Amino acid sequence: MIFGRILAYFIASLLYNTIQASDVQINPAVSESSDGDVSVKNSYLNPVLSMSPLLPWSSHFSPSLLSAFPEDLEVSDYCRELLTIFAQRYVLYVNCLVTYARPVKICQNCYIQFGNLKEIYRNISSDQVGPANVSCRDSLLRSDRLMLVFLLYDNLLEIWGWSDCKHCLAVDQHSLTNDTLYYMAILNESLSCFEKHQQGNHSELCKECKPTYKHLNDLYSRMDVNKTLCIDIEDAMNMTRRLWSKNFNCSFPREETVPVIAVSSFMLFLPIIFYLSSFLHSEQKKRKLIHPKRAKSSNSVANIQDKYS
Repeated sequence: MIFGRILAYFIASLLYNTIQASDVQINPAVSESSDGDVSVKNSYLNPVLSMSPLLPWSSHFSPSLLSAFPEDLEVSDYCRELLTIFAQRYVLYVNCLVTYARPVKICQNCYIQFGNLKEIYRNISSDQVGPANVSCRDSLLRSDRLMLVFLLYDNLLEIWGWSDCKHCLAVDQHSLTNDTLYYMAILNESLSCFEKHQQGNHSELCKECKPTYKHLNDLYSRMDVNKTLCIDIEDAMNMTRRLWSKNFNCSFPREETVPVIAVSSFMLFLPIIFYLSSFLHSEQKKRKLIHPKRAKSSNSVANIQDKYS
């Protein structure tokens, strides 16, 4: 394309020089003087300026000429309206995601925006026709190779899926579940306890906040087993555990450590038990082997005495 423009510029310059050399008069301008005499002013056509649309720096090129497509290829007003609504809801949802990215609270604060975006996309992608029997699925989703509307929505849909937000929402996706609300309440109690006792000696904090923190851990473990965790709860639990262990240096023995200690102790004393049982078993067997031998010798002596008597 650049080579074509350079070639056009070279031809235009050559044509302009030819016209100037031959002194050809083009497009005479007719003007009338104040005395009524008609005079003709010679004007020469500058082919470079006349061919300015070919030059990249030209200001005479009108991009509005490119918008004139046949009517059957244009997007209908109904589809344009749906696209405008999609853009508005898309911006609202993305803004919500960025606002509640750290700490992560997108499931509890952005489900309304996501529901609205999902609804307008469903209207665009469905076979339902609008005014004048117009369907926007082909014109907005499949009319180009990039499929930008579909690509934008699919990226946000993947983020919502990776977040597992459906686990924290009710079936209708319009409210949080009772388990999620209860977990948030216990979490607030734990954080309030941390804030109340964080000044001074942290040993008091570990003692006073241990019941609430233990309850929070038990609730999290139960929700993990029931597959009702979303990214909001996971991130909140990770931050709370980091505060408890690293910032406040509190320790919390878990219940699952008790069986581990019991099994480890049994394995440690197992060799001692084995050798002790082996020793006792060998002594008992030795006594059983000696006792019948003594009894036999005593019987034989008695028989000999009876024989000689």
